[in-house]
Amino acid sequence: MTKPLVITSRNSADGLLCVDVYQRTDGSFGFEEFRRDPEDASGWYAVGGFSDLRFNSARNADRDAAARVSWYGDG
Repeated sequence: MTKPLVITSRNSADGLLCVDVYQRTDGSFGFEEFRRDPEDASGWYAVGGFSDLRFNSARNADRDAAARVSWYGDG
C-alpha cells in the first residue's frame, strides 16, 4: 500500500501535536491529527480519527481540519 503524499504539516505550539493534510493515491485529500510523546521513541501516532474523511482539494481538507482540531486554526 502506497502512503499518501503529505501536502502540509503543521505542529502545535508545544510541538507535541501535528496535523498532516495529504493526498491519497486515488486523488482524494484528507487530514489526520498526530501526537508524539518525547519520552517515547516510537514517534508520531494518529489520535484524531479523521483519516476516513475525504475532500476534493487540500484547501477543503485544511479548512475542515481548522474547524475540527481546536489548536489547528491558531497557527
